[in-house]
Amino acid sequence: MPYWTGLNTRQLGRYAEYLARLHFARSGMDIYIPEIDDRGVDFIVRTARGDFYEIQSKARRQLLYFYMEKKKFPISRARYLYLSLFTDAKKENPDVFLIPSTAWLQPNALFVDRPYKEPEVGLQFSKKNMCLLEPYRILGNIEERGGFVAGAGADGWLSGNFSRGSS
Repeated sequence: MPYWTGLNTRQLGRYAEYLARLHFARSGMDIYIPEIDDRGVDFIVRTARGDFYEIQSKARRQLLYFYMEKKKFPISRARYLYLSLFTDAKKENPDVFLIPSTAWLQPNALFVDRPYKEPEVGLQFSKKNMCLLEPYRILGNIEERGGFVAGAGADGWLSGNFSRGSS
């Protein structure tokens, strides 16, 4: 049974954040961690090109609706959600997705934008909606392409083979 199955919610979130940082670091990027997490930024990544991206890491065991307040997750080309789905207790590693905050500029069945008193963006998971998440799946290295961070490669992301990149 995988290590993460025995973790409580807070521990799982911390574990996922460490895995996310490792993923970016193994992809050759510099990681910066804010002293205080009061703005929804878990860490900042600097790419080889010198571009900076703000990363919010979230972990989920169940595919239920979850949201982020817009004041802590503003729409920006430099803001990304690193989503770790720990939904298969037979797998050691989570399924991971790197979603630009700009995905919420065009809401759909999965990416929802709620104009509540405290506006929020969220993910409305369902079996039917999961296909909308697939374009953001990370299978290997994380690379910068034209100013955006994108998943690349076909290896398992913690397999240790990060030298290939995409072909």
